[in-house]
Amino acid sequence: MKQFIVLLFLSVTVINTKAQTNYTTEKDISYYPSTRIRQDPYMASQCRLDIYYPKDRKNFATIIWFHGGGLKAGKKEIPAALTSKGFAVIGVGYRFSPKVKAPQYIEDAAAAVAWAFQHIAAYGGDRNKIILSGHSAGGYLDLMLTLDKKYLQHYNIDADSLLCVVPFSAQCITHFTVREERGINPLQPIIDSLAPLYHVRKTVPPILLLTGDREKELYGRYEENAYLLRMLKLAGNTQVGLYELQGYDHGGMAQPGFPLLVQKTRQLTEQKQE
Repeated sequence: MKQFIVLLFLSVTVINTKAQTNYTTEKDISYYPSTRIRQDPYMASQCRLDIYYPKDRKNFATIIWFHGGGLKAGKKEIPAALTSKGFAVIGVGYRFSPKVKAPQYIEDAAAAVAWAFQHIAAYGGDRNKIILSGHSAGGYLDLMLTLDKKYLQHYNIDADSLLCVVPFSAQCITHFTVREERGINPLQPIIDSLAPLYHVRKTVPPILLLTGDREKELYGRYEENAYLLRMLKLAGNTQVGLYELQGYDHGGMAQPGFPLLVQKTRQLTEQKQE
């Protein structure tokens, strides 16, 4: 498996040396209306995004990236491994526990995705080519928005219209921070309405689940993802998959995961253009 990842990374690097384009970044864009955040300084400071995009291309894909940090910490980011690849990247900030509690950070994520659907065409992108991705807590947000359709439906967006979802080491049961907010031990597994697994359904957009090595991962993260994969397949989904990045722990698995995200984005973008 590790040999495959190295070869894939090299192939992506070679491809990108052949296609140069100009990119620009706009930072600290509020994704909530000013009327919503005016009376809430914390929301005003956290609920912002950065967008990195190619200036001289049209109808490009967009990856929306949610950072990790256990829903308690972190900052919006544009991962360097995703730059100069021909598509846009949106790095999203959101509010943290314990200042807010579930589902408010999920609602923030939904508002950021809605902003992308509403505005990406103005930057040259295609709203039909939006991919959700993110690491750890970010992967949890990916899956909650994808599987529990109510969050995006609030903005009249069908979650099934996402081009793809590629969560990195996502929590698939109820997130440990959500459990902590309720006074539940982080090793006590719970599956309720705030668990991606609770919302398994027959039709979902393509999902590629990525985890680190099951023996090195955080808690039972690989097993959660493997169970989600099985249940999605049993429900009738065929465009779902799982990679276990052997030899990599929870934090380290992101680096070999990025080439897989880039490959999936290019594959589905090309299919969309056919």
